[in-house]
Amino acid sequence: MESLCYPQFDSRHSQVHIALFRNVSNAAAVKARIIAASTAEGEFGEKEREAVNFAFVEARMITSKLHLETAIYQAILAESQNGLRTRTVHSEILYNLNPTHNITEAIRRYGVSEGTADVLVVRIDSPDLSSSTVEQKMKEAVKGDIVPLSELSQVTDWATIKKYHKLNNELAIKEAANNPSREHAVVDNIVVTSVAMKSVMG
Repeated sequence: MESLCYPQFDSRHSQVHIALFRNVSNAAAVKARIIAASTAEGEFGEKEREAVNFAFVEARMITSKLHLETAIYQAILAESQNGLRTRTVHSEILYNLNPTHNITEAIRRYGVSEGTADVLVVRIDSPDLSSSTVEQKMKEAVKGDIVPLSELSQVTDWATIKKYHKLNNELAIKEAANNPSREHAVVDNIVVTSVAMKSVMG
């Protein structure tokens, strides 16, 4: 797990923890739990919402660590300006990753699904919540292996990402087609820019 600090934001949104889980075995249960927690009432509901108080991101849809970090930063920025388009700062990350403004589509494409095998789990909170506590909460929610974020490169589904971002006819990508590492760098640059510009373009 890696942690980031954004001291320029309000304390309760200044600390970010990111973990990459591979070989996830309970993706369907996680998805069902998120849905159920959103409408559960009373003390049980509060406990369940805390248990899944993360962004669960389909790892194969992320091109780089910078791609995810840009979506996280934009989500915290929106929260700080009372400009969230979704219900929480965590769901805002999924919204930011999607090239369109359709929130339902964003959750379907970038959130955890029944077939998810690799998931990035993100928690935005205050520095008062220790990284060891966050990691424990993550492990309680997701059954899988925490691996270094550098393994993300083994997971990325470049073909689907190009499809969602409508990049297959981009000249720069066609020119790099015979050089996978160059092509991936071009795609990464485009999607990171897309996330960074989304709030401006919206």
